[in-house]
Amino acid sequence: MFQICLVEDEMDLSNLIKVYLEKENYHVIQFDKGHDALDYIGKKVDLWILDIMLKDEVSGYDIIKAIRKADPTVPVIFTSARDQDLDKIIGLELGSDDYLAKPFSTKELVLRVNNIIRRVYKQDKNSIIYYGNYTINLEKRVVMEGEKEIKLTTLEFDLLLIFVEHIGKSYERDSILTLVWGEDYYGSDRAVDDLVRRLRKKMPDLKISTIYGYGYRLS
Repeated sequence: MFQICLVEDEMDLSNLIKVYLEKENYHVIQFDKGHDALDYIGKKVDLWILDIMLKDEVSGYDIIKAIRKADPTVPVIFTSARDQDLDKIIGLELGSDDYLAKPFSTKELVLRVNNIIRRVYKQDKNSIIYYGNYTINLEKRVVMEGEKEIKLTTLEFDLLLIFVEHIGKSYERDSILTLVWGEDYYGSDRAVDDLVRRLRKKMPDLKISTIYGYGYRLS
């Protein structure tokens, strides 16, 4: 059973989300205080759902920074009732995998959780791909450059797989949005540009070409 940590200080909303997720056979651990969530980091968690604004002095931003320091690959979904564009951009910069603006449909949140869980925890990947000096272990979702591990977020690794499994193929930004974030994601394609920028920074030897007005291609 997959374990989800839900950090939400609106308890009515938190309890409603918990009911819907448990119907999908997830085990849900609830936190209404940021400090308690920080104390839980390091234990086994398959996905985090973080409200950005909490009532104590610890924010969702503080929590995701601590999560990413402990585990750069565990999926994180941000929720917020504040400035949507600003929170979305900051969330992506910090390594969130998805973003939902409040008020949102609980069913939509569950759909996005299901999509991320299916994408991240595939059981049929057991091979290794080599690209230049990079060794990409699909089963462990680990990238090595020689003896050094390159820490990628879930979205960065998913984007890398799209490219290395289809070298030479050109992808529209909208296609990348669907393949990486899922069909139920309705965000801007600017998220794709930001994700490519982050991947290029971490793996500068990737020959990712920008096709202006269209998308990207790995050579």
